[in-house]
Amino acid sequence: QVQFVESGGGLVQPGGSLRLSCRASGISFRGYIMGWYRQAPGKQRELVATITSSETTNYDDSVKGRFTVSRDDAKNTVYLQMNSLKPEDTAVYICNGRFLSLIYWGQGTQVTVSS
Repeated sequence: QVQFVESGGGLVQPGGSLRLSCRASGISFRGYIMGWYRQAPGKQRELVATITSSETTNYDDSVKGRFTVSRDDAKNTVYLQMNSLKPEDTAVYICNGRFLSLIYWGQGTQVTVSS
């Protein structure tokens, strides 16, 4: 019943920008810590950014100053604005929601940064 659906991924040149969206169904975002993770083939899933219900954010050092996470609880949607993209940002990006002991994951959207 609970689904997280990401969109907005694609192919972009180094230095370009993409905006990812993640819409949840079956739950309400309100009260959840929402996050973005990424995973490349053969690598561990890693945290990119999180945003709390009070809109406190944190970022991995590798994306700090380039990526911005935001949320719209009325739309059950979390966003990740990605600027100044680098080839090392290439990965499947997955959204995540946490509330108390509950954890939910999306299916991911591919981001490829290549010239």
